[in-house]
Amino acid sequence: MREPSSSELIRTVIADFQSGEGRTAIQDALQKRLSGAKPADIVQQSLANLREVSAIVDEKAPDDAADFKAWLRGIGQMVAEASLEGGFLGIGGVRVSEAEKATLADIERALSAPA
Repeated sequence: MREPSSSELIRTVIADFQSGEGRTAIQDALQKRLSGAKPADIVQQSLANLREVSAIVDEKAPDDAADFKAWLRGIGQMVAEASLEGGFLGIGGVRVSEAEKATLADIERALSAPA
């Protein structure tokens, strides 16, 4: 998430996450939006949020939209690859589980949805 980018939009989002005030505002908004929700509901709400973000970026920043969406996909991929699934003591297992692959496909569809 901290890779340098030529996109002003991505640099601005990263700067917001790097500031204590920005992180607090984001955490508070997520807490309010997802409070009391079940995990399956959180997944569906998150995908709906990605569709909304996709449409907003397409409309408000069309020149940055492709890079921004690729950046979001990359974050999802990094999270999915963060640890091995299955195996024992780091032996065996898979880098990305079937459930994670399905979620990545859902993210792809959400970010590719027409505005």
